[in-house]
Amino acid sequence: MYHFDWIKRHAERTPDKLALVDAHSGLELTYAQFDERAGRLASFFLDKLDLRQGDRVSILAGNSADYYVVLMACSKAGLILNTLNWRLTVPELEYILNDCRPRLLIYEPEFAQVVSDLRGAVAIEHQLVLSDSPDGNTASYVDALAAGDRNGVTAPRLRYDDTWCILYTSGTTGRPKGAQVTYGNFFYNAVGMGQAIDLTSQDVNLNVLPTFHAGGLGLYAGPTFHAGGTLVVMRAFDAAGLLGLIERWHVSVILLVPSIYLMLAQFPDFDRYDLSSVRSWASGGSSLPPSLVKQFASRGLVIQQGFGMTETGPTVFLIDRDNAVRKAGSVGKPVLHTEVSIRDRDDNVLGPNQVGELCIRGGNVTTGYWNRPDATAEALRDGWLHSGDAAMFDDEGFYTIVDRWKDMFISGGENVYPAEVENVIYEHPAVAEAAVVGVPDPKWQEVGRAFVVVKSGQTLSEQEVIVWCQGKLARYKIPKSVVFVDTLPRTAAGKVLKRELRESSQDVQP
Repeated sequence: MYHFDWIKRHAERTPDKLALVDAHSGLELTYAQFDERAGRLASFFLDKLDLRQGDRVSILAGNSADYYVVLMACSKAGLILNTLNWRLTVPELEYILNDCRPRLLIYEPEFAQVVSDLRGAVAIEHQLVLSDSPDGNTASYVDALAAGDRNGVTAPRLRYDDTWCILYTSGTTGRPKGAQVTYGNFFYNAVGMGQAIDLTSQDVNLNVLPTFHAGGLGLYAGPTFHAGGTLVVMRAFDAAGLLGLIERWHVSVILLVPSIYLMLAQFPDFDRYDLSSVRSWASGGSSLPPSLVKQFASRGLVIQQGFGMTETGPTVFLIDRDNAVRKAGSVGKPVLHTEVSIRDRDDNVLGPNQVGELCIRGGNVTTGYWNRPDATAEALRDGWLHSGDAAMFDDEGFYTIVDRWKDMFISGGENVYPAEVENVIYEHPAVAEAAVVGVPDPKWQEVGRAFVVVKSGQTLSEQEVIVWCQGKLARYKIPKSVVFVDTLPRTAAGKVLKRELRESSQDVQP
């Protein structure tokens, strides 16, 4: 048995220390208040709903301080939290919920219609609305807090390899896979990232990344709570709002994605804000253009590029401040307690300046995918997680993510898997073949472009393809352009040559 209730420890040691700030609602919680609120909710889960250790709890909600209260309440009760991407369509959510099979679904009022649409297709025993007021017969979050025991619950018996959260990440087959993030993964991420940025109880972290993703849920929040620092939660990004919060709360560490940095770079009032409190600007989610690193450096702001995966808790790399500009484009070196290896397709270990597949092992690596022993066996081999990403390291030991061996691309910080999009396009009666690739975009970094072969005797327009995808896919997955071709380039084995499609996209004007 190990003790993972960091919030309780800080509540005992520094009860009046500010733990959480909700920039949208104005809610502020000290560690004592955070601990009591999470304890009451855990008590409600166990005593009133009769949930048991290992049961799943799904949450469909935007960023808020109470999202983290739910997270820590589940931890106190030994429940497994499943975070749902609110950008997904009802069919996409239906698949995840039927795979995860939660006993409780927590949702915000703005998603009430989505939940109503799901009720006929998904069997969920309990529901709770994250609000001050009930939603019909559904109890409210405030009522749940009032019904829970203020003394909380007895700490469950937990081990490092017990599952903490299930975070779904789409696979190349087009079906989402639930990565099992363990308590050990959460702990090793907190230690590794905390050491990488020298995090202390005096630090203030601002999170605007979606809490349904590993980055927003735990990448910086976990280390902040482990150290006893303060987390400021922003519901949605806007440049003025984010910069204003940094100035108001004297934010010292922040993690953003490249698309946000691109928008900040174009924000005309950027230089009017006092950002001197920030000692660590970090970037993750996708590659940060070296030119942007240098642009911010000219303003005296050093951006540290990192790399991680849902399956790695999520941190793997973060470049140090001293080398962030000199080595722009590199993700640096592995964080503490994480080991990496670059291997060829025959699993041979490669040396400096050789491109191969990035493989990872350590306490931060997932135990596998929920209900997917096949995918687990494919990804975890001989103790190593095979990432599907192409990478290399130079003579100084600095790593660079060169490309993705898998076909996934990243749009506005969101992973898009072409196979999932292609499957939807293929369903159109006029489509004979389809292939999707990511192409550069000035705002979102990458967006989807579909290459479509139309069936003989049929006609199809770009708008018809895009409209066909609406309602079947989240908006960020829908291709922004469509190119009609007579044939798709293929290998002798019949595999589509997506590299050729990406190269041809440099000259195509759809």
